[in-house]
Amino acid sequence: MAAAEALNARDKIGVQDFVLLEDYKSEDAFVDNLRKRFKENLIYTYIGPVLVSVNPYKDLGLYTRDLCIQYRGINFYELPPHVFAISDTAYRSMKSQRQDQCVLISGESGAGKTEASKQILRYLATVSTDSVEVTRIKDRLLQSNPVLEAFGNAKTVRNDNSSRFGKYMDIQFDFKGAPVGGHILNYLLEKSRVIKQARGERNFHVFYQVLLGKDTALLERLKLSGNIVDYGYTVKTLNHREESDALFTLNDAQDFKDVKSGLKVLGFTQEEVDQLFNVVGAILHLGNVEFVSEKDQAKVKDSNSIGIVAELLGTTLDALTKALTHKTIEARGERVTSPLKVEEATYVRDATAKAVYERMFSWLVGRINTSLEFKGRVPTNVMGLLDIYGFEVFGNNSFEQFCINYCNEKLQQIFIELTLKSEQEEYLREGIEWEQIEYFNNKIILDLIDDKQKGIMSCLDEECLRPGDVSDASFLSKMTTLVGGHAHFTCHELADSELRKTLGREEFRMKHYAGDVTYSTSGFIDKNNDLLFRDVKEAMSESNNVVMSSMFTKTELQSKKRPSTAATQFRVSLAKLAEILMSKEPSYVRCVKPNARKATGLMEGELVKHQVKYLGLMENLRVRRAGFAYRREFEVFLKRYKCVCPATWPDWSGHVRDGVVELARHLAWEQDSFRIGKTKVFIRHPSMLFKLEEVLEARKQELATQIQALYKMHRAKTNFLRMRVAVTMLASHWRRVCAQREKERRKKATVSIRRFIKGFMTRMGAANEYNTKFQRYVRYRWISDLPKQLPKTVLVKEWPPCPPLLKNVSPIAVRIA
Repeated sequence: MAAAEALNARDKIGVQDFVLLEDYKSEDAFVDNLRKRFKENLIYTYIGPVLVSVNPYKDLGLYTRDLCIQYRGINFYELPPHVFAISDTAYRSMKSQRQDQCVLISGESGAGKTEASKQILRYLATVSTDSVEVTRIKDRLLQSNPVLEAFGNAKTVRNDNSSRFGKYMDIQFDFKGAPVGGHILNYLLEKSRVIKQARGERNFHVFYQVLLGKDTALLERLKLSGNIVDYGYTVKTLNHREESDALFTLNDAQDFKDVKSGLKVLGFTQEEVDQLFNVVGAILHLGNVEFVSEKDQAKVKDSNSIGIVAELLGTTLDALTKALTHKTIEARGERVTSPLKVEEATYVRDATAKAVYERMFSWLVGRINTSLEFKGRVPTNVMGLLDIYGFEVFGNNSFEQFCINYCNEKLQQIFIELTLKSEQEEYLREGIEWEQIEYFNNKIILDLIDDKQKGIMSCLDEECLRPGDVSDASFLSKMTTLVGGHAHFTCHELADSELRKTLGREEFRMKHYAGDVTYSTSGFIDKNNDLLFRDVKEAMSESNNVVMSSMFTKTELQSKKRPSTAATQFRVSLAKLAEILMSKEPSYVRCVKPNARKATGLMEGELVKHQVKYLGLMENLRVRRAGFAYRREFEVFLKRYKCVCPATWPDWSGHVRDGVVELARHLAWEQDSFRIGKTKVFIRHPSMLFKLEEVLEARKQELATQIQALYKMHRAKTNFLRMRVAVTMLASHWRRVCAQREKERRKKATVSIRRFIKGFMTRMGAANEYNTKFQRYVRYRWISDLPKQLPKTVLVKEWPPCPPLLKNVSPIAVRIA
């Protein structure tokens, strides 16, 4: 009964490891287990070595220093699931095995990826060794977060602090396990946000921090008003007045102080900080530059704004004006300059803003890397943190979502490959026969996207480079011809009548591993070309701003090669990232967003179910459960369950492997249901583990009763012995007192007798200390007895005899008588 109650109590908060979920193929069971734990504020659950984290949207007190210390050096499954457990396992593996590690953090916006990354950094900073130099590096690693968040994060409808770029950070450690350096790689910054934000969203944080940061001196130097409605790239935020209040729930003033403090800790000079914010101010002013048409040519409407931009960027007004309103083409050694129309000039202005911001962000990351650079010669180990965007499906999915979902397809392939690889290696290492596992291989989707001959990205690049009239429609047409027969691709032209109702003419649909996504080709060509006119580059390269001159070098102008397209750059960087990840031992954190309202205590089943699919959690669980659901080292397993077998309880003196074999024999396990490896025991079905837990709970009750009885006996015996000792001591003391009293009595008697004898012996002599009392007594007795001895009649003339001592007294007595 007690065991059943213990099981019911456990069931109320689900299972800590999804591998032990009985109905592991059911998404509903998976989500229900998440919900059970979420309601009890248990936001972490394992899938084997993978951590699933649900964003609680409130502080649960889970990241205290005491908790950091508690998880340090503890067996992975010894304490409840936690991001600290993942961090500690990776950190200890790196130290003990000298193997580079990486932690892959993924999930959609608002799922808590950035927070998980911060807590891993905090944990590493807390548990690693300390020194002056190490403390400096720790501070810089931690302070890089608020700086990068200011320039790379933005408030979206899903998340107040959404990362709008992918980040991979390498942390370098010395042989003692102390952080000594770091390096950051950034991927696919959402630079289009600079010029345009979706409804209910904001531009990058730094723009609002500068405007609302209450730094009067900075605003005056940048010639900014401090009011966001005065600037074209931020005023769009307020197009919807009913949402404007919700857009400014962040404390931009305090965050700006943190950014400036972070830049100082990172070692930025005051000149670099000033020039950096000059670029930010210039972009704000650039959004106010407007054009009018004169003779079908674009002219700057007001020279004031563009003058401020030129001043802040450190370039000349004429050069910048010409760059925004003219285009120079080189053909056969000749340079031809032609004016732009208003629409073209506006496009150049926005392209310049995006390019300047993107390059500024890259410069910032590079400068932080310089600050974190390890300058020693001692070989180091590395732990990587990958904070990357999750699978995205919006109402309108464009080029950015296409690249992001391609990235997730690639990471899913790496994830499954590494999971299978680690499973296979563990089986081989333990001497257990490997059973082939069937799983969905998404290579077919990756080939559809990035095949060099017939992939969508190759098709997009060819269309961008093709001379002639190129448009999004021509790209869709060519793509339809090239990959139209692929099972994971369809479009309006190829769809049947029912499917066409859900597809626009400019849209295509892909069947990703996580589900179907419909993409709009509108803007694909423009975003992939990502061109910046040479005139703009020339104007920027002449800048006397140290940041700008680093961003736009004159060496770049000497190159005649056409810049790589955005798709090519992203594909190359993703391939390099894949190489980095494959060379390291991976750990995984999968972040889940419980609801779309950022509300505490609310879990929306359908939303979570979508994320479970997009994150590939069911696929991972299926792979993990395809073989043996549970595995533990012999020492850990025997330590926990040795009490259920009389032969192994209370201590097993033989080899630990033999102890596990004896335990399995006692439990009468079927041979096919478990395997004994070289260092681990493998259990195939979770039901076996649950039954073992029931036996353990029952045995615990028996042992508790036995221990209680033994304790009572021990306590009674202890009390008896204590009382016996007390009685013995008391009796001993009483006998001593009695003996002392008897001694004194006898001593007194002896003295009295001795005095009497000596007095008797010297009774006839002169009076002394011994005979005085005796002589007094003799006198007393004679005088007392004299009346009795006197003659009865006067006729008797005899006088009673007297002692010699009274011979002088007797005559006197006769006369008296």
